[in-house]
Amino acid sequence: MRYLHTMIRVGDLDSALDFFCTKLGLVEMSRMENQAGRFTLVFLAAPEDVELARERNAPMVELTYNWDEQEYGGGRNFGHLAYRVRDIYALCQKLMDAGVTINRPPRDGHMAFVRSPDGISIELLQEGDRLAPQEPWASMQNTGAW
Repeated sequence: MRYLHTMIRVGDLDSALDFFCTKLGLVEMSRMENQAGRFTLVFLAAPEDVELARERNAPMVELTYNWDEQEYGGGRNFGHLAYRVRDIYALCQKLMDAGVTINRPPRDGHMAFVRSPDGISIELLQEGDRLAPQEPWASMQNTGAW
């Protein structure tokens, strides 16, 4: 058995793609629009998984946009998506600079949480050993739910 993807429903496809691709750095691998079913599916891969994703050997995120729906409640009801990152401090700074709220800052140099525009929790985990505590992260408080 192999893990394939996580599907999340999004209320605004452009906003979701801006968050996942422009801000978080995922890469759109494929898109399918179904006129009869009135939905669009977009599959995204982490940058380091692009080659494996092309061979269908990497997990992906499937964004499902139902054309007639606008909102979905309980974005955290399935848990969260998790990504291992090379430099958690640099990514959190990039996200903050792009206007993303860091809900659980990487105070420990290891883990942070952010949320997508649709309320999906995203866990960021430092690759390898924890980074040494560093400001502003070390003293930053949690914001909202994560």
